[in-house]
Amino acid sequence: MSPEAGEGGAVLSLRDVSYTYPGSDSPALDGISLDLRKGEIVFVTGPTGAGKTTLCLAASGILHHEYGGTLEGAITVAGKNVRDYRGMAEIGRRVGVVFDDADAQLIFTTVEEEVASGLENLGIAKIEMQRRLRDVMEATGIADLADRAPHTLSGGQKQRVAIAATLALGTEILILDEPTAELDAEATRAVSALLRRLSDEGTAVLIVEQKFAALAAIADRTVLIEGGKIAREGPSADMMPDGLPEPPTDGARHPAPGAARPAGASPIISVRGLVHRYDGIAALRGVDLEIAPAEIVAVVGENGSGKTTLIKHFNGLLHPTEGSVFVDGLDAAAIPVAELARHVGLVFQNPDTMLFAETVGDEVAFGLRNIDPESTEEPVDAALREVGLLHRKAAYPRSLSRGERQRLAIACVIAMRPEVIVLDEPTTGLDAREAARVMETLCRLAAEGRTIIMVTHDMRLGEEYADRIVRMEQGSIVGDRRKYEEEPCLKLCSTSSGRASFTASTRSPN
Repeated sequence: MSPEAGEGGAVLSLRDVSYTYPGSDSPALDGISLDLRKGEIVFVTGPTGAGKTTLCLAASGILHHEYGGTLEGAITVAGKNVRDYRGMAEIGRRVGVVFDDADAQLIFTTVEEEVASGLENLGIAKIEMQRRLRDVMEATGIADLADRAPHTLSGGQKQRVAIAATLALGTEILILDEPTAELDAEATRAVSALLRRLSDEGTAVLIVEQKFAALAAIADRTVLIEGGKIAREGPSADMMPDGLPEPPTDGARHPAPGAARPAGASPIISVRGLVHRYDGIAALRGVDLEIAPAEIVAVVGENGSGKTTLIKHFNGLLHPTEGSVFVDGLDAAAIPVAELARHVGLVFQNPDTMLFAETVGDEVAFGLRNIDPESTEEPVDAALREVGLLHRKAAYPRSLSRGERQRLAIACVIAMRPEVIVLDEPTTGLDAREAARVMETLCRLAAEGRTIIMVTHDMRLGEEYADRIVRMEQGSIVGDRRKYEEEPCLKLCSTSSGRASFTASTRSPN
């Protein structure tokens, strides 16, 4: 046994660990015992709200050193109890942690500085630092982003930078909470291969994820958590049926497409020749797009294809470098953001960036009262009822599960009754059941006449729920397909990127 290993050779060990958050009556973890050995990959999955993120906080020592609440049991890192470390800086020399909120981890002005910062703090020699920097940036596919400012990157690109910055530290233990939630399939495969290589070299890896098929395959063991307890663990092949929570089966999951769309209606969104540059780098390259009222549109594409940059023009967070964006006939670049919010609501891919109030009810009321100071509680209650959270109106928002927080973020938007609701990766980090619940809410809103625009790298989500799929690559639209036409007519069209794509249009039945 290594002199720094714990019982049974574990480099990370939890024994009968229970934890209850401040103000909560029930434990988020309940009697968890788990070992992680050198070179081992343990994959942890389970339904939304099962306690997976709390497990990561406990295993990394963060709960003990930075949280309140009640923590029971023993947690050892490299054979030493976490309470005996002087703080997270000391534990950080042993444990690297990546959480799902990349924005909270990125603070430097360029990607290269972000990845290099931890190495500089460790006092690593310059030649070794440059080697590690080069290797990890190439392995995570961000070498071409070295001089970019992190805030200009897509969500998936930011996540890769956060992963790279942690991997560069070369810690003996890695804890990753939803590390690939915002990554497309290719980037997920690359990260999976890199983690397997690191484990072969002796790194112990604990992964929390919903992407069972993609990541459990590289794991030595899979652990299923439910209700804060380990429900089952074993080889991944044996666990697969239990690791994929089934979506609801209580009837149709998509109302009739276009049910509320007025015949011959003018576009609610009109984009013409849209170009956007970040520090001279083109993120959008002459985009043309029209979206009809009450459509559900999925904007799909790989990380960095321009999806999030496009939708940020719809509510005035970004203004065109060239071209125009009109929302319900209004120039989105010419009117105040507060006025535009009456027409377009944006739900960010991380709901926590939107939540700050002390109660769920106050959270929903805040935006509504900004546009209507005389508003009553009725629209607040109606919005919470729509997303199934009225019974949590008095709860502290951060005490909700990830899926509940996502639905709360949607409620904050729909309370203001905008004609257009835009969502950036609406099901990121959710299990199948919670994701279906979110999407069913959006389908009901579309059936009532709202336009739903969702950015996703999950093509299955678009195929299952959207009326129309718009595909982007390298800042251009390379495909635009309507799924529900009485007589679809596919025509080959050229795009600004020089690629060919198929577009479906309606052929008149006459």
